[in-house]
Formats: sequence, structure tokens, C-alpha cells
Amino acid sequence: MALLNLWSLGHFVQWSLVGRFILTNWYVFLFLSIGWEFLELVLPYEFAKETIDNKISDVIVNIAGFWIGNRIRIDSMLASRTS
Repeated sequence: MALLNLWSLGHFVQWSLVGRFILTNWYVFLFLSIGWEFLELVLPYEFAKETIDNKISDVIVNIAGFWIGNRIRIDSMLASRTS
């Protein structure tokens, strides 16, 4: 199984949008992101069956997406203040 796949794109887009429009707290983000990966370990569904390397990759992609979403939020707030 590849470390990056179509699910990775979904993770990135989802967390970018969450970081941009919904959430700014990194502790809550990490709890949700890592918590979901642990939950997938016990889910009986086929989509949740993946290697530990892929789970780590998912969390890294989540972090990148959330960070970019937050940066876009901050940059747009700063831009609206200066105009």
C-alpha cells in the first residue's frame, strides 16, 4: 500500500477546510486527527485496514492541511485589517 493515496488527498482537503473555517486549536485538532487513526484500528470496515506507516502518513498530511488552512485564515484576517 502506498503511503500517499486518494485518501491522503481527502485528508488534506478536509483538514485544510477545517483549519480555514472551523477550528484553530492545535490540541483539539491533534486529538481528533490521531484519535480517528486509533479508532480505525478497531473499525470492522475495509477502508480502515491500513499499515502503521500509512496511518503516520495520514497524520502528517492532516497536519500539513490544518497548518495551511490556518495560514490562509491568518493571512486573510491580516489582509482585511490592512485594507
